[in-house]
Amino acid sequence: MSPSRTRGLRPAAVLLALGALAYTAWVIEVVVSTGLDPIRTYVSELAAQSEPLGGVFRTTDLVAGLLVFAGAAWGLLRHRPRALWSTLGWAGLALFGAATAIDSRLPLSCTPTADPECAARETAGLVPATHAAHAVSSSVAVCGALVGMVALTVAARRYGSWPLLARIGPWIVAAELAVTAWTLASVAAFQAGRGTWLLGLGQRSQVLLIAVWLGVFAYEVGRRRVYGVGQYVPHRVEGRR
Repeated sequence: MSPSRTRGLRPAAVLLALGALAYTAWVIEVVVSTGLDPIRTYVSELAAQSEPLGGVFRTTDLVAGLLVFAGAAWGLLRHRPRALWSTLGWAGLALFGAATAIDSRLPLSCTPTADPECAARETAGLVPATHAAHAVSSSVAVCGALVGMVALTVAARRYGSWPLLARIGPWIVAAELAVTAWTLASVAAFQAGRGTWLLGLGQRSQVLLIAVWLGVFAYEVGRRRVYGVGQYVPHRVEGRR
């Protein structure tokens, strides 16, 4: 592949890096009082319509989703070689970005893990339909992220590409799968009236690991270019050609 063709992935790297940064906007709750317990509450409750900073978090989620979708779509169209795992991975990231953007437009009306009255209305089906739609879009987003992370990590190892991702990607993916299982168990416990099981901590770990993986992947895509399956040439070498 010629250098001119491989330079086409640089915009994807920039977009994905910016998307990963926007996706971690929720960490400002460390320094800004939101009134929600990060150990117990859903991350998406920060963006609820009842919350004073809800509009800010809905906007950052929208920006994150659009940036990741744009970067993944660019990568899907421009990546070479078009091998199965890499194509599947870029498509998974595109799905994650699109679903995240849609998710931001379907906010919760209130905070069920923090407000018993909200939880009771949700159980009775007396909340807006956006609650159910939000659950679907969030699930699709996580599924897309998992597909992208697993497939592109496999591609990194199988095709000899992105050496940093090939080394640490499996550990990030394993941790992501573990905290996703934790989050699902916590959600089930909460819906069954058995407490939250540190739901907030589990879900925040989940979204943080997605952002970290995206950052590593964007770094690898930005600094190295594919010249063929299993063959990567650093930028400084390409510049002498």
